[in-house]
Amino acid sequence: MMMDTLMLARQSAEVAPIFGLIMVMFIVVAAIIVAAIKALLFCKIFAKAGYPWALGLLMLVPIADIIMVLVLAFGNWPIRRELETFRKQRGNAPGAY
Repeated sequence: MMMDTLMLARQSAEVAPIFGLIMVMFIVVAAIIVAAIKALLFCKIFAKAGYPWALGLLMLVPIADIIMVLVLAFGNWPIRRELETFRKQRGNAPGAY
């Protein structure tokens, strides 16, 4: 009986580090996948707004992501400036859609 308990404890001690390593690897891989998806999405958003798509990579930098969201929210997008210029050339009223 005591031998079984000792063997079980030894097996648990051998399995625990392996299980922990597998969990850490899973978390790291999941974090990389989430970061890649986030970067891809923001690259597309910046490109559609008229900014260089590479600005989306700044969303992976901790302080820069807050600044870039503020730029997207309150900045005058290049695509909007281009649209306003086009409308002025055609003679349409600015802001009329």
